[in-house]
Amino acid sequence: MRLLQNGAGAARYRGHTPLSGPARVLVAADAALRAILDPRDARLVGVVGEATGGAALAQMRRRMLRHPVGRAVLRDRPLITSASMPLERLRAMPPDSLGASYARFLAANHFCPDERAAVQFVDDPEDAYVMTRYRQVHDIWHVLYALPPSLLGEVALKWVEAIQTGLPMCALAAIGGSFRLKPSQRAQVREHVLPWAASQVVADVDLMSVYYERELDKPLPVLRRELGIVFVPNVSVPDDMRAGGPDGQVHGKGELNDVRQ
Repeated sequence: MRLLQNGAGAARYRGHTPLSGPARVLVAADAALRAILDPRDARLVGVVGEATGGAALAQMRRRMLRHPVGRAVLRDRPLITSASMPLERLRAMPPDSLGASYARFLAANHFCPDERAAVQFVDDPEDAYVMTRYRQVHDIWHVLYALPPSLLGEVALKWVEAIQTGLPMCALAAIGGSFRLKPSQRAQVREHVLPWAASQVVADVDLMSVYYERELDKPLPVLRRELGIVFVPNVSVPDDMRAGGPDGQVHGKGELNDVRQ
């Protein structure tokens, strides 16, 4: 790593690993090849995002600065951790609230927000926070869209993230993950997931400019309506995540929650 840092300058924040131009290409290529083999490896996907996402992160930050709530997030720099959002506090919220739903998601999947890797290869400190925020709200987006952390669920969410964030690694992970799906699931992605993901941009929803910490006690159906969130059409939504759906409907029959690998 020290060889890769030659000529890259000094660290600009705690944990920062500055890279020279050639080193950045090498790091991104190595992580990308391995991420294609396992798109659910958050560490590899994260390295690709950091090494290739400079322009997208800067654009996200500019967009957040134009939004009053986005500006507040950038000003306050809230962090989603087990200390800032204790499960006990989330579980005490109304059952249909974002907070309680998020707690159930974490518990059901044995996730902990502290498991997210720290940003390392983003040079600008402000952009590094944007990347941190994106990583920390990822599981909240799973809850909003009622997408389980299965392979198909991750592919579906990665397409939303690719369009929402512009990060190249999101599209890379979505494409790489699609190769590992069953033929019927790839057909679902083509016919339903991609048009659905594109519709979330048409709805002009900026999920990065939401102060989720202030919305935890809000009923999930209300928050989904406010953000224009809709479920993937013609793909079943897991019962335990459908609670408080935007319209209370079951959206067809599919294989979204049976692809644990």
